[in-house]
Amino acid sequence: MATTSLFTNPSPSCFSSSCSSSSSSSSSRVPLLFTTPKCYQRLSLTRQTRIGGRQKSRATSLDEAPVASEVDPARVTSLKFNLLSAVSGLNRGLAASEEDLKRAESAAKDLEAVGGVVDLTRDLDKLQGRWKLIYSSAFSSRTLGGSRPGPPVGRLPITLGQVYQRIDVLSKDFDNIVELQFGAPWPIPPVEATATLAHKFEVIGTSNIKITFEKTTVKPTGSFSQLPPLDVPRLPDGLRPPSNTGSGEFEVTYLDSDMRVTRGDRGELRVFVVS
Repeated sequence: MATTSLFTNPSPSCFSSSCSSSSSSSSSRVPLLFTTPKCYQRLSLTRQTRIGGRQKSRATSLDEAPVASEVDPARVTSLKFNLLSAVSGLNRGLAASEEDLKRAESAAKDLEAVGGVVDLTRDLDKLQGRWKLIYSSAFSSRTLGGSRPGPPVGRLPITLGQVYQRIDVLSKDFDNIVELQFGAPWPIPPVEATATLAHKFEVIGTSNIKITFEKTTVKPTGSFSQLPPLDVPRLPDGLRPPSNTGSGEFEVTYLDSDMRVTRGDRGELRVFVVS
């Protein structure tokens, strides 16, 4: 079946002499509607086939490997604010109710879904620095050990202060720093101290981090700051209980220059901000 096209100045080599003569009087005034010669039909069909094939190939490629949508900075900022609002006033999770836990979990999932894929092989430098813990779902268990066994809050004269993580991406040092206050009978003032749990870390895959415990250092502060720090070395493997391997693993599910969200190996949700 012949196709029709509009041409103002068709090439003479593609037409017969009868076609050329019949169009000479009118081609200079208006475009001529005519039957496309076979050489144009072949060219048109070839071009259409190539274009169609390229479009089909591109569509198939996109279907097989969809391109991730770009991160919307305004949306991310809004979701970060929602998460901070959800965990504020919970004393890092120690005062969280079941409803609070659900609200924080939902806000974290929204941020993780929109914040993009975490790739520590590319963005390891973003871990560098001192991070302040503002929420841990593990603390809702009312023990300082979170979902792991630990001293119960309220049964011992210990007040948990701020908790930090200090990370050095060059030396692979990963320190958990905990501020503690130990109660004492009057008139002795409370004993304040900072416990630093030193670890080494390594990146597993693209977003998981494994930490290995090395030692704990307790440094008195406040009224007893003149006392020297006390190093508590790691127990030998044979003396540690089987459940205490001296290492742990967690996934970084959101990371930028001022906020980090992680998921522990026992499901703990933790939220940090740059200190």
